[in-house]
Amino acid sequence: MGDHLPYAADAESPLKPSELQVLRAQYEKEGEFVGVQTKFNYAWGLIKSNARVEQQEGVRLLADIFRTAPERRRECLYYLALGNFKLGNYAEARRYNDLLLDKEPGNLQAESLRTLIDDRVSKEGLMGVAIVGGIAVAAGIVGGLLMKNSRRR
Repeated sequence: MGDHLPYAADAESPLKPSELQVLRAQYEKEGEFVGVQTKFNYAWGLIKSNARVEQQEGVRLLADIFRTAPERRRECLYYLALGNFKLGNYAEARRYNDLLLDKEPGNLQAESLRTLIDDRVSKEGLMGVAIVGGIAVAAGIVGGLLMKNSRRR
């Protein structure tokens, strides 16, 4: 991640395992009566993880908060966008990020995350075009060789 995007630093800075364990322990201690803030804190820690399964769980917990606690939706938006970005769900990331930018047009975190999302979509889109192009060239070569061999017979 470049120096030009300081506000989206959360995208690359996981918690220490001991820090995440503190959040997990509190979440598990509260059990079925877990508070929204405890759930949010744990989801935040999971989103920051480098482990895909933890990121997925963080997104799931935040989506649950987003659905069940309307008063907490705004603060979930950025981390839902970030979690989906880290998982490669760029359309979902953009959707949540755009919702946040609609509510807070000057939000620097959301603006820098939008740049990260757009850059990644462009990069992966170009890679996809190159892969498809490479497959088409390979298919053309194989087809040409098959045609050439069939003419010799």
